Amino acid sequence: MNSQATSLLVTLLAMSAMAVSVLTSGCNGNGTQSISATAPMDKQTASPAQAEKSMPKAIKVTFKKVADPKEPPLAPLGPPSIPTDNPMSEAKVELGKRLFFDARLGGDASTSCANCHDPDQGWSFAEEISRGYPGTMHWRSSQTVINSAYYDKLFAAGSTPSLESQAPSAAKGGVAGNGEDDLMEARLRLIPDYVKRFQAAFGEPWPTINNAWKAIAAFERTLVQRDTPLDKYLLGDKSALSEQQVRGKALFEGKADCIACHNGAFATNQKYYNIGVPRSTRWAEDGLAQITFRFEYYAKGATEELYRTAKDDAGLYFRNKNKWSKGKFRVPSLRYAKYTAPYMRQGQFYTLEEVIDFYDRGGFDVEGNTTSYPDTKTPLIKKLNLTDTEKEDLLAFVEAFSGDEITIQKPKLSDYAPLFTLAELEAVQAAK
Repeated sequence: MNSQATSLLVTLLAMSAMAVSVLTSGCNGNGTQSISATAPMDKQTASPAQAEKSMPKAIKVTFKKVADPKEPPLAPLGPPSIPTDNPMSEAKVELGKRLFFDARLGGDASTSCANCHDPDQGWSFAEEISRGYPGTMHWRSSQTVINSAYYDKLFAAGSTPSLESQAPSAAKGGVAGNGEDDLMEARLRLIPDYVKRFQAAFGEPWPTINNAWKAIAAFERTLVQRDTPLDKYLLGDKSALSEQQVRGKALFEGKADCIACHNGAFATNQKYYNIGVPRSTRWAEDGLAQITFRFEYYAKGATEELYRTAKDDAGLYFRNKNKWSKGKFRVPSLRYAKYTAPYMRQGQFYTLEEVIDFYDRGGFDVEGNTTSYPDTKTPLIKKLNLTDTEKEDLLAFVEAFSGDEITIQKPKLSDYAPLFTLAELEAVQAAK
């Protein structure tokens, strides 16, 4: 072996010995971890004195356990953010308002956004499962669009990232609007009033379906409520909450620990949990609901085994296909909840009193039923042992997240008109 190879071998052996010599690793009482390492020197080039002088000192690395972040406190709600690719304008909002109530943005021109998000029903749908496209039924409760501009993801399992993408998902969903882009766009172009309004809102000669979704999203960003009793209280008006509501606030932030999930200005951390809600009884009793349930499992890419055996909504699992996500859903905001009964993803509870009782029992309904996916049920849900008076106080405070009911004058929609007359068509044909 030549001297160059010998030197390389010695270097490699020294490096190996250095790695092996990291022998001690321990924690002291204050969380400091010390790691000692000794590196042998090359015996051909270093004397014992040189080696001792060159020895690296003990390396101390400190690992401190980071405390769990405290939940953001309740706060007044600020204005929603506006995406740079869809700025607001009065013309766009007015157009979006009309489109929101126009059933021609759908399959057979029978189902508009407002059919499932009715202003008279909390801007949602006051049945346990939302209405579906004619001949079908939906499979989840309709969520309110009030304050929906604040969610970072839309739908109960967070399947879309914006209002602009939520609108077509609903209007084109198989058991919702069931629309087709080309047909819906053609209808818009046959309505002269829409042609003018799209030109004013977007500066383009003809309506396009993508701009329709942008207009609806712009309108929905005006459907916010920031003047609730709680907002006024947090802004300094201590008379905005009653004594009972103040007691309820203390329970909300303390014994009941609602703030663990319903925190911040929007009263939700927007995370996903399995809180123990039992499966919908509609799937056991209603044949059409059972058909929709299986269709949704198939459409969302469930395995054959899950498709054949599941008896409950798997929630977030449909987004990531992780078994630990089964039964998890996004925490909804408590804002405007006073008007949006029934509650939970399939309307399992008809009143806020029932919801509070469910949490007080540790995630069980009155019959002792809980989630179909017990392995993923969050430990945040536990028995609260609230008294009847405490439940009443808590309910009073939860209602403070809602102000006056938001109403609207529904727009009068314009009619179709032909793009050209018969005489114009005949003149063009004659000129050929």
